[in-house]
Order: sequence, then C-alpha cells, then structure tokens
Amino acid sequence: MRMERLGRGGTVDRVLGALAERARILAIPAPAALSGEWFGAAAVLVPSVSVESVPPAEVFSLPADAPEPGGDDRPLIGGGRIGYLAYPDRIPDRPALPLAASGWTDTVLRLDADGCWWYETLGTAPFPDDLAAAVLDSPSTAAPPTNATESTNATDWHIDWTPPSRDEHRRGVERCLDAIRAGEVYQACVCTRFTGRWDGDPLAFFADGISRTAPARAAYLQGSWGAVASLSPELFVSLHGDTLRSSPIKGTLPLSADPAGLRASVKDVAENVMIVDLVRNDLGRVAETGSVRVEDLLTVRPAPGVWHLVSTVAAERRPGVTVADVLDAAFPPASVTGCPKLRARTLLTRWEGSARGVYCGTVGMSSPIAGTELNVAIRTVEFGHDDSGNGVCALGVGGGITIDSDPDAEWQECLDKAASILALGDARAAAQHTSSGGDGNS
Repeated sequence: MRMERLGRGGTVDRVLGALAERARILAIPAPAALSGEWFGAAAVLVPSVSVESVPPAEVFSLPADAPEPGGDDRPLIGGGRIGYLAYPDRIPDRPALPLAASGWTDTVLRLDADGCWWYETLGTAPFPDDLAAAVLDSPSTAAPPTNATESTNATDWHIDWTPPSRDEHRRGVERCLDAIRAGEVYQACVCTRFTGRWDGDPLAFFADGISRTAPARAAYLQGSWGAVASLSPELFVSLHGDTLRSSPIKGTLPLSADPAGLRASVKDVAENVMIVDLVRNDLGRVAETGSVRVEDLLTVRPAPGVWHLVSTVAAERRPGVTVADVLDAAFPPASVTGCPKLRARTLLTRWEGSARGVYCGTVGMSSPIAGTELNVAIRTVEFGHDDSGNGVCALGVGGGITIDSDPDAEWQECLDKAASILALGDARAAAQHTSSGGDGNS
C-alpha cells in the first residue's frame, strides 16, 4: 500500500474531465467516480478501469487473499472493485445494460474533506507523472456554479427526454392502494420512467450533475456496454469493520416547501418508519443477535431539488458474513420495494409499465482496505444504444405508496424527484448559448 499527498487541485468535475481526456489520449478505459460522501471522502476517482459484465454474485467480490477491511477510523481506500448491480425483478429478454458490471482497480485518487487530493494504491508504484496534470493543473472553483452560464465542462452532451405516462402511473398507484386495503401489502414503491435520446459524452453529463446538484452518493461507471450516471442521495448499505449501516430515504417535499411539513405528515412518517422496520429485518438476517439498532430516525435532509426524511439503521455482522451474504439478505434495497418485501416485489412487476433496469439497484465499491459502500441507484440515468446504434437513455422515478397516498400527489413527487436532473439540459443549453455569443435574454 502506498499513499502520497498531492495537495489542492481541481474540483471533482474538472479532474474527472481531465482524467477522461487522458484516457482518450492513451486509448485506455475511461475513469470511474464516486462523489459526495464516500468512505469519509468528498470524492474517490479511479483514473482508468475496465468495467465489464460479470455474474451478479461477483459484482463486489474481493480476491481471496485480500486483507481484512479496516474500520471507520481508517481513511485509506487504495483500490478495490467498483461496479453496479441492476434491480433483479422483471428482467427483459434483452436488457438495455448488463445486469451487473464491475472492474478492479489498484489505484484511486481521493479528495479529503479539507480539499486535498491524495494518490493511493494497493501496490507500491509512485504517483505517475502523467496524472499530475489531471489532478493539480485542472482549474479549480471555490463553489459549484450558481447559474446556467457557468458551465464547468467543455465536452458536449444532449438529451431529448420523453415523459412517462401519467395515466399508467396513476393506474399503478390505484392498484397498489387496492392491495393495501385488501391487506396484501402495507406499502410499496410504485415507479415509472422517463426515456430519452442522447448524444455526446455521458461522463460530461455526470460532471455537470455533480457540479450543479452535489448529490451525496453520486457514482459513475462506463464500459463498452454504455454508462451509468447515478446522482443518488441515498446509502443502501455500508460495511466498515463488522458494522453494517443503511440510511433509507422515505418522505419527500420540493425544496420550495417548508421542510417541517415532512415531520408533520402522517403519510411520510408512516412511510419512513415502515421501511426502517424492513431494513431492521433485512440486516437482522446477517447480524449478531441483539445488535440491530436505529441510530437516527426521521431526520429532515436536503437533496437535489427536494427535502427527504432519512433514518439510519446499524448492526454488527455475524462472523463469516460476506458482502455477498449482505446482498442476499438485503437486496434490492428496502426503500424501493415495500412491506412485506417479497409480496410487494411480486405485485410491483404487475403494476409498473416497464422493467426498472439499473434504477433501484445499487452502485458502489468494495475495498479490501476501507470496506464496502453501496448507494441506492435512484436519480440514476442509464446510457445505452438501440439496435441501430442510436443513443437511448432512461431515468426512473417513483415513491412509496401508503393508505394515505393521493395519486395526484404521488405523480407530482415523481416530477419533483426528476426535476433537478431534467434541468441539467436547460442549464447546458443556456451555457452553450452564452458561449456562442448569445445575450442570454432570448
């Protein structure tokens, strides 16, 4: 293991863009990224990694001879396996992206909470000279851009979005309410999806997204199969030492609303508490008896475009429990399924108009040094290609349905959750207009 302090350099989006340009010049695989609140860092960037389709059971596996993960007080990451795992239900015959993809890296660039970049490797090689320009010479900004003219990424991208069917979503919500009244489920997360056509560079889309919205659990992966750009605010599960944690999100209001309304909402509070109980059950399947505990309940936190209710459940894993065992016990995440979980998953395949794909799965990293952290793949755009080679993409959105749910309010919640991502295109277009000589007033 080797670590070198690099000092202050570019912002995450600019360093990521510089790494992408380096990869293009050297004809090596693209970089990958974790940005927000990962492993005690502000960002973890992988300069280059080959991310390929793998069996779902192997997506976050570590070598048999890997050292034991450290605890929460160890900031080192070094390297590991970075990847994603798609939502496992209603898989089409030809999914747009692989069901699971991951790649191994011996090297990461870590941005600490104080704004200092670090080079870390599981090996002993010193910091390569050709990475220095990407990290230290990338322009830095003191804060994220505050208006559409402050574009931070020169590489172009464009998405034409098609909204989902409001009537189809309403039918799903009403069928869910019928099932709740019949006692089949207590709650379920009914989802829909925007679809789109894209061109340009998905990594530039992700860089714009983290620059403008600063999500807590953002992640980016790219391969010959396409790309996944996750602007998620939610932690699915972390494993540091023997401690497991999960921070489910349930309860949403737009940022323009009074956040106190979340704690005052019978529907939102009930939604969150039911999912907390489900997370306790999921972690309890792999935890030491008596170790499952709720560390934080019903905290109101901001996320891109919305307020959320967030709780945190922790537990101590039983001896011998692996990341694969945790996934067997808890995946797919509780907050995107329902109670009881298995029945909700079965019914959701009948109520939703399309397969979820990577949306509602998980993206993250397992490190033999730092442990494992995985997000819930919400606010996540999947970039692929159709049979003719045209760029196609999807953005899933949804919300938890309880007996108190109103179908019109649930539709608006879907729009609120998508708004910050859809707005990225408007910001990009405005920036291009300004850079081409427009006055910004047309």
